[in-house]
Amino acid sequence: MNPLLKAFDQAPFSQIKNEHFKPAILEAIATTRAEINAVTENEAPPSFENTIAALDYAGYQLDRVSSVFFNLNAAETNPEIQRIAKEVSPILSEFQNDIILNTQLFQRVKSVYEQSEHLDLTVEEQTLLEKKYKNFSRNGANLMEEKKKRLREIDAQLAQLTLKFGENVLAETNKYQLHLTQEEDLEGLPDSVKEAAAQRAQAKAMKGWLFTLDYPSYIPFMKYAKSRALRKQMAIAFGSKGFHGDTLDNQANVLQITELRHERAKLLGYQSHAHFVLEERMAETPQKVYDFLNELLEKAKPAAEREFAQLQAFAAELDGIQQLEKWDGAYYSEKLKQQLFQLDDEKLKPYFKLEQVIDGVFKVAEKLFGLRFEEVFDVEKYHNDVKTFKVYDTQGQFVALFYADFHPRPGKRNGAWMTSFKSQFRKDNKNSRPHISNVCNFTPSTPTQPSLLTFNEVTTLFHEFGHALHGMLADTIYPSLSGTSVYWDFVELPSQIMENWCYEKEALELFAYHYETKEPIPMELIAKIKESATFQEGMQTLRQVSFALLDMAWHGADPSGIDSVKQFETRAFKGTQLYPDTPETCMSTSFSHIFQGGYSSGYYSYKWAEVLDADAFAYFKEHGIFDPEIARKFKDCILSKGGTEKPMVLYKRFRGQEPDLNALLERAGLLENQV
Repeated sequence: MNPLLKAFDQAPFSQIKNEHFKPAILEAIATTRAEINAVTENEAPPSFENTIAALDYAGYQLDRVSSVFFNLNAAETNPEIQRIAKEVSPILSEFQNDIILNTQLFQRVKSVYEQSEHLDLTVEEQTLLEKKYKNFSRNGANLMEEKKKRLREIDAQLAQLTLKFGENVLAETNKYQLHLTQEEDLEGLPDSVKEAAAQRAQAKAMKGWLFTLDYPSYIPFMKYAKSRALRKQMAIAFGSKGFHGDTLDNQANVLQITELRHERAKLLGYQSHAHFVLEERMAETPQKVYDFLNELLEKAKPAAEREFAQLQAFAAELDGIQQLEKWDGAYYSEKLKQQLFQLDDEKLKPYFKLEQVIDGVFKVAEKLFGLRFEEVFDVEKYHNDVKTFKVYDTQGQFVALFYADFHPRPGKRNGAWMTSFKSQFRKDNKNSRPHISNVCNFTPSTPTQPSLLTFNEVTTLFHEFGHALHGMLADTIYPSLSGTSVYWDFVELPSQIMENWCYEKEALELFAYHYETKEPIPMELIAKIKESATFQEGMQTLRQVSFALLDMAWHGADPSGIDSVKQFETRAFKGTQLYPDTPETCMSTSFSHIFQGGYSSGYYSYKWAEVLDADAFAYFKEHGIFDPEIARKFKDCILSKGGTEKPMVLYKRFRGQEPDLNALLERAGLLENQV
């Protein structure tokens, strides 16, 4: 029997074969359809319980099967899984539309919605009712039949196009390799980076050293390789993914995706895709996003220009570089950072052995939220690299199952993310606990040393673990309001706030010690980490703002007149550009966040959430970074509540006030009185 169609708690990875996925998804769709029909055909008058709650609990098996399948398509894919994804994505999209465009079902939802003020609902029930009603009304339930038909066509096309976009980016990443055979080409690279490159070459039965576009290979190369010509080659390969005019080219996909999103928004009565998306965000309107980004731009640009001039002068003095190019940035920034702070990432790495950092983030979670992590070896995994942990609270109650997958491999897309294999919810007096996963691409071990993380990788691990805590500590009744099911510009608060502990002496002392000598990280290194935290913050802020403005440019207006992706992107970047343009590269064609992930009209969320996290962490700092009362409030008001109330209501309940932009500007050293 198909293991995905049995009732399962933990995902039965060892029993699943690729041929199980499509039949399981089709069968689970049929089951969900029957559950939906039971709601629509119920002869009792529509009520919250028989319509809204019943609808939210429907489709449990489909959610489980889909989460297993699409998580594997991101973390352990192959051509067969990708083929199945192409087949099932439009089927799932069509089924979602069958629900949303079901007139009989919508009438029942609408009936409950219209009598809501007489129903004596809890806050969570009221939120769920509003969410369900809006999900119908915002996605075409009120449209005429002809327009509903067009909406279905658009959604089926978008499902295919976004999938194809991601497949092309992954294929481009896997296709490129820089094979070096001359020792002099490696000048500047640390021994650990060379050893990893030799190991990569050996694995492919090649001599010499192999570098790829995977982050643990690409980033150290750009940071340390002395050869400017090779840095240029790597940077252009990285920056031109999906921009070669071949079968993996994404330019047509970008134009089609943005045009279809715009047409969809207009069909639903919105001015643009951004207007549609932002209606259900803290920001509410494109104008508020532009105001926010322009205020940041105004504060960051002068600092960024000063920092860039300093970097240009440094490169000119050091190597006679007359014009800094994009492939020079990481290299000279690292050298300047070392000179200013005597802080070398390579010297920090021995204090951040992967297993120690995992242990450290667990200890931080224990001190803050009373959680205990126990590694287990009887949970099925989709790859040997994956580690599994059971999570308990102070009373020994089971809280969550945690999967951790930390190293790059060919079937895994680049980047870092949190996902879930099972959501938390409460039903029939049972609190169903979540199964949460963190997936990253960290530097792997080599024959002579374990996996040692750069400080940037340490903050990434803490960031993704913050998302994981949001999922693990969820405590809501309804699955669609649980964990990270919150407004998109609120979802980054739990992740970004966790990064702050990486800079604090009290936290670093828990796990940052030399993997060989066991010596704790020296206090002067901690001081330098803190001191360097705002290094080139103006340039970093400008970079993030530029990405957010590009996202808004694509989605905030009618894109039908755009014929050149590159020219359009160049115009969007105009006010934020520091480096000369590189004609061979184009960011949009591999901007997976907005063309494959869920960040379209939402990339600004990273900076928005930074305001929240800077303000929230300032509250911790006032009372102590492990203050139990502030931690309890953060857990009770934010982490456990999911999307049960409006984010600003939850935030103010935690903080006692609205977030203050100055908290971010002060932390970043961008306040006007700071030079």
